[in-house]
Parts: sequence; C-alpha cells; structure tokens
Amino acid sequence: MRAVRVHELTGPAALRVDEVPDLAPGAGQIVIDVRAAGVNFPDILITRGQYQFKPALPFSPGGEVAGVVRAVGSGVTTLKAGDRVATTMLHGGYAEQVCVPELAAVKLPDNVSFEVGAATLLTYLTTYHALVDRAALQNGESLLVLGAAGGVGTSAVELGALLGARVIAAASSEDKLAFCREHGASDGIDYSKQDLKERIKELTKGNGVNVVYDPVGGSLAEPALRGIAWEGRFLVIGFASGEIPKIPLNLVLLKGCQIVGVFWGSFAMREPAKNRAHAEQLFAWVAEGKLRPAIDAALPFTQAAEALHRIEKRQVKGKIVLVP
Repeated sequence: MRAVRVHELTGPAALRVDEVPDLAPGAGQIVIDVRAAGVNFPDILITRGQYQFKPALPFSPGGEVAGVVRAVGSGVTTLKAGDRVATTMLHGGYAEQVCVPELAAVKLPDNVSFEVGAATLLTYLTTYHALVDRAALQNGESLLVLGAAGGVGTSAVELGALLGARVIAAASSEDKLAFCREHGASDGIDYSKQDLKERIKELTKGNGVNVVYDPVGGSLAEPALRGIAWEGRFLVIGFASGEIPKIPLNLVLLKGCQIVGVFWGSFAMREPAKNRAHAEQLFAWVAEGKLRPAIDAALPFTQAAEALHRIEKRQVKGKIVLVP
C-alpha cells in the first residue's frame, strides 16, 4: 500500500509518498481500506515534532479516516469486513490502510459520504466533548467561538447552534464571518478590524458571553476572557496562533469564571465507549442534516503538503480531506 510519511521533522514540505507493507489486524483490531483522510492543524505540528505525541520516524500524519473494513481480528464482534466506518487515531491516517481498535471505529450511515465521514470526527468530537462534557452549555446561553471559520471553529458554530446557544463567531474577515453565519452563527466579530472585548460587550449588552471556545490562543485569549460573563466558562482547545497565552488570574477571580482544559485525545483513550457513543450521536445528526461538516477541498495524497500549507496560511474554510 501507499502511505504519506514523515522522514525528518522539518515540516509539511518533507512529506513523501512511500510503498509500505499491507497491514494485518491483531486481536480486537480492524484494518480499514481508507477512502478519505481528514487534515487537521495538529498534523502540521506533528511533522515538526511539536505535538504532544512524537511517533518514531518514519511515520504517517493523520488522525481521522473513513473507509471500508478490510479485515477483522479475533474477538471483534460489532464490525465485519465490508462495513463503512470512520475512525480516529494518534497518527497514521495518510495511508491507504489503517489498523485501529474495534472501539475506535464507528459505522458510517449509508447517506454520509466517505469525505464527510473523514471530515467529522476529530473536530466535532473535540467540540462535543468541550461544549457538553466540559462546559455543560445550556439552551439560551451565549457562545463565543474564536477562529470560527476553521475546521474546529466551524464545528463549534454548528454544534453550539444545534444545542440552542446564541453563537457569536469571531474570525479575521467578513468573508469568513459570512461563512459562519451560513453554519449557524447569529452574530460576527471581525477581529482584524474590531476590538474583540468591546464588540463582545456591545453584542451582549454588557453582560458578556457565557462560554468562550478558544482554539487559537495568542493575543485573542485575554480580550476574550475579559468579555466573559459572570460564572462563564473559558474552554482551552488549542493554540493555532502558535503562542500559548499567559492569563492574569485576577480576571478569573473578578469574573467568578472557570478556565477549562479540553484534551479530547486523552478523554477518548480513557473513556473509549463514551467517546464512541458521542461519535454515533454526531453521525446521526449528520445523517439527519442537522450538522453539515464543511469540506473546502478534497485533494489527492500527493498534495498532502499543499493541504497542510493551506491550513497553516489560514486559507481554509471548514476542512480539507485527502483521498487515495
């Protein structure tokens, strides 16, 4: 089979397509023929050795795929060869085959394409865990989403709206904000032109937002926290800006608020059955048309580096997927 692999930790430009041996499942595992692989911001970091997990060289990036079960190992009872599935993994998704534990995979509804299946799990599972498990977002509350037009941001806009929140999207252009409104945002803030904190106050009549969803970090974090409501929840999702902010803790005291870490990957490993139930719920909503994962482009494996460069340059609305 073919796999897009990292041989040196110098970034996306060093990716290359290799021929590698086919995979075989062990006990409790399945092998999937990949039809589409999702591309995400952590894939950039892992090509530079900057992610939390540092696999041994050479390795394939990629944390989510959709495809068809090729073979199952002993003890597998819920899946069989020929099933359409989607799954997540720490790495290895940029390949024609992946091998994962049975519990890591979920059946793909018949009316959900492989491309959509590969564009859903990492972002929407992260956001479901964040909004439901960590923030306990309530119907009628307000939700500010930073980096709202990106893959994880779009999932927060859609899920927030589906859960009954008033979603305020924050992005770097009016074009991106228009995209966010198409996916459920009620209001928008162009933080390339507008003062984030002041605009939050204007939109909430001085009350602030109940929940902040922050996958960006950097200079946006503090003004967003200053715009949070009493007893608000600030969700730390990631640091796409490349800068980990230093927050004045007196703001947490004065706001009576919480700063809540969201490490979905660790949650998924600690509670795989609960994570699988989340995935089944998400795909049920996708099949019903209640969630519409946005695909910016579907590119061949040979353009994996280009896909990562586009994400790094913030030229993507929604997700990019790779197809073998």
